[in-house]
Amino acid sequence: MNLNWTKKEFETYVLLYAAHCNFLETEEEQNFILSKVDEKTFHKIHNEVVIDSDEENLNKIQQYISENKFTQEEKETLIRDIKNVFFADGSVDILEKKVFSILKKIIS
Repeated sequence: MNLNWTKKEFETYVLLYAAHCNFLETEEEQNFILSKVDEKTFHKIHNEVVIDSDEENLNKIQQYISENKFTQEEKETLIRDIKNVFFADGSVDILEKKVFSILKKIIS
């Protein structure tokens, strides 16, 4: 799989995956993501996240992380942003908690 994403596109993919993981993307979650990325990138990546299966989502995230250098600070910022997506709508469900721990493992 060849991932020609910019870091911004990768970040968008991860955040949209986080928002979409419980199949309920709230307006608050979308607004938070749009506060981090431009609309064009958001829409371009959004389709990909929705089309990909859960397994593909995680495989792509894992592959991108392993093929690209991230500083500890970049990783921590990404993890914090994922957490912010989950808390954007005021509640975190079981599925979101599970996905958060998986993403944290992949990114850390």
